[in-house]
Amino acid sequence: MTVAIIGAGLAGLACANELHAAGVDVTVYEASDGVGGRVRSDIVDGFTLDRGFQVALTAYPEMHRQLDMEALDLQAFDPGALVWRNGKGSVVADPFRMPRSTFATATAPIGSLLDKARIAQLRHSVRSVHPSKLLQNDDITTHDALSKFGFSDRIIERFFTPLVGGIQLDPDLGDSRRMFDIIFRMLADGDSVVPAAGMQAIPDQLAARLPAETIRLETPVASATANSVTIDGGVHVEHDAVVVATEGPAASALLGLPTVASKAVGCVYFAADAAPTDTKLVILDGTGAGPVLNVAVMSNVAPSYAPAGRHLIAAAMPGHADGDLATVARRQLRSWWGAQVDTWDHIDTYRIAHGQPGQQPPFSPKQAVAMTDGRFVCGDHRDTASTQGALYSGRRCAQAVAERIA
Repeated sequence: MTVAIIGAGLAGLACANELHAAGVDVTVYEASDGVGGRVRSDIVDGFTLDRGFQVALTAYPEMHRQLDMEALDLQAFDPGALVWRNGKGSVVADPFRMPRSTFATATAPIGSLLDKARIAQLRHSVRSVHPSKLLQNDDITTHDALSKFGFSDRIIERFFTPLVGGIQLDPDLGDSRRMFDIIFRMLADGDSVVPAAGMQAIPDQLAARLPAETIRLETPVASATANSVTIDGGVHVEHDAVVVATEGPAASALLGLPTVASKAVGCVYFAADAAPTDTKLVILDGTGAGPVLNVAVMSNVAPSYAPAGRHLIAAAMPGHADGDLATVARRQLRSWWGAQVDTWDHIDTYRIAHGQPGQQPPFSPKQAVAMTDGRFVCGDHRDTASTQGALYSGRRCAQAVAERIA
């Protein structure tokens, strides 16, 4: 029995590993020059650049199920955020996990004391039930859910918009509140982390468990049936089952599925001799001006991301992937940190048309992985737009394939 998997992103690799562990021969066809899909990293002049600002959340159960977490040498952000406004940063942290931040959070100019009390209430609310129940709540937009919970426009603009805009690439807060509830729960339960070697270490670990020659790089697939793939150039290969594990738009094209909406993002990387701040918190744009919604001094969090004596700054721009992003980002960050920003070196800019699939209400995760025509599909567009969703989708797809071909 042989199974073809089209795409070596997290979902495809998770599917391949699950099938391999069950004794099934798999061949993974990957169009690009490496594994990981959207979870890729580049090394440029000694700096580790994730392709877009990315983090993994340690509260995701599939990470613990499918990965050797210790081997990833995870480097953690501090829980919370530094909201930048009027030339200074204000700490907004989880007082249950960072008690020393309680006074700073209470006095941060992001909203009223009642707003901040409601953050604690929201934290309790999402942690009081099993995460699966959060995906069954009445569904409205994130913005409407926050307003309904009683949050003021000020805290929504200064805190939730840049926070959610960065994590979910949703600066308008128009995606499903179900997905927001899950993410907020994960932030409360665990850490935001990056592997010391970059996010690329996650797919690399999954790929290393497969037999040599399993993954065929730079082998784009033009079409697929339930029992065969046709590689660009016309080569036809028979298989007992075929899994499409590409990102959403490519999966729609191969399978004839409804169009998967795309959320775009730009990310600009700068190098500096001195860090603009020593914080290990994500820095949020509290002005509402944008387009940079969040910034991270990656070398503060993971020193391995930069050469000795240098610092790496990532500026993420959800919803913006066109234009001179480096100039726009530098102009905005100059208003934060002054003339030092002009001395920073621009390393690279990433323009990602499909950063995540759209997940607007009504949002229904755990969509079918077995198509009626005999083909299979997995990816975060079939579950939740997250590392968890990609890994889980790949695993449950493999189980469906194994049942079909048994």
